[in-house]
Amino acid sequence: MKNLILSFAAVMTALGGVRAQEAWTLRQCIDYALENNIQVQKNRVSEEEGDVSLWKTKGAVFPSLSFSTSQTLGYRPFEETTAIVQNGQVTNTSSKTTYQGSYGLNANVTLWNGGINQKNIEAQRLQNQISELTTQNSELSVQEQIAQLYVEILYSKEAKKVNEMLAETAKSQYDRGQEMMNEGQMSKADVAQLEAQWRSAEYDIVNSETQIADFKRQLKSQLQLPMETPFDVTGEIPGDEQILEVLPSSLSIYEHALATRPEIKSAELSIDAADLQLNIAKRGYLPTIGMSASLGDSHYSASEKSTGGQMKTNLNFSMGLSLSIPIFDNRQNKASVEQAKLSKTSSQLDLQDMKNTLSSTIENYWLNANSNQQKFLSARAKSESQEASYELLNEQFQNGLKNIVDLLQGRDNLVSAKQDELQSKYNALLNIQLLKFYGGEDINM
Repeated sequence: MKNLILSFAAVMTALGGVRAQEAWTLRQCIDYALENNIQVQKNRVSEEEGDVSLWKTKGAVFPSLSFSTSQTLGYRPFEETTAIVQNGQVTNTSSKTTYQGSYGLNANVTLWNGGINQKNIEAQRLQNQISELTTQNSELSVQEQIAQLYVEILYSKEAKKVNEMLAETAKSQYDRGQEMMNEGQMSKADVAQLEAQWRSAEYDIVNSETQIADFKRQLKSQLQLPMETPFDVTGEIPGDEQILEVLPSSLSIYEHALATRPEIKSAELSIDAADLQLNIAKRGYLPTIGMSASLGDSHYSASEKSTGGQMKTNLNFSMGLSLSIPIFDNRQNKASVEQAKLSKTSSQLDLQDMKNTLSSTIENYWLNANSNQQKFLSARAKSESQEASYELLNEQFQNGLKNIVDLLQGRDNLVSAKQDELQSKYNALLNIQLLKFYGGEDINM
């Protein structure tokens, strides 16, 4: 009982540790997803299936061996004499019930079929390499998706802080407006506008919380975490050095990606696989040579000899060679050759398309990173200017020197400037990290 209690406590402690881990770093998210993402796991299963297929394909070069037996019971109620031919011998019996047993051991082997068996083994090895690259590509794709969602959460969290700051200021303005209305210095309509501004700021906070919750839901889905699992991300607000770092050359990134990205390697191997399939299809015109051997035996109840004596006498062995030469095969080989040629052309086009897509993706990341760096510098300067202006407007409003129209216009300008600053900031951060990721570096925020 003591051991049972200790074991239960250990399990509960472990479960509590899992539930207590609410804040995840980006690295933790990526590592966890690579182990638990369903698509990645399915691709790994496909790799294992490829290993089994290779093992099966190799078996085609070995002989086949099979054993067969037949046990027959016969009954002829109205015949007086029955003649049975067995192994070239005629046996007569007056028994109405007869029993016969036969046994056979058969072996077959393909001596030569144009080398197709060996080529099939090569083709399966290539396919296994493609499966491995497919898994690697899915892992990279998962990392990109997680990074995008992670940045969206960080962006929404910082936007929420800005909205909370504006809501606090709007609440103080509303309180001051009520005081001024009570003193006869402000109309009820103006106070209503201040209240609407405050409520709007609170709505913006709720909207930010909704966005954060939705992005967390999407990230949990990528991690395959259960619905009830508490989840949050941790991450510091990125500094200017991360946002404004010097960008690597898009051409150097592209050249590195061409040499290392799994989707490019997979497309190149697909062309090699298509060449191999074309070679296999052409070998269908060649003859096939096979060899077979069999060992047989039988016994019959009506024989005068004993079962053992019959088995000794009836034991037989045969061996033979076969030659198959294709002459007219209803256009099957020709069609296979033409299909293999078209498959190769399609694989070549797929490779070119992937190169174009890769080039466009990298160029897009570079342009977005560069433009958002420039936007961030302008947006930050504008935001600082609007923030200073709004603070002055608020101070003047508190002292009754500015009207409600100027105050609301100043708030709208500040909100717009803050949004521009945050969007350019996190867009630059994400695109810089993805650009470096295609250059072979880990995503790090």
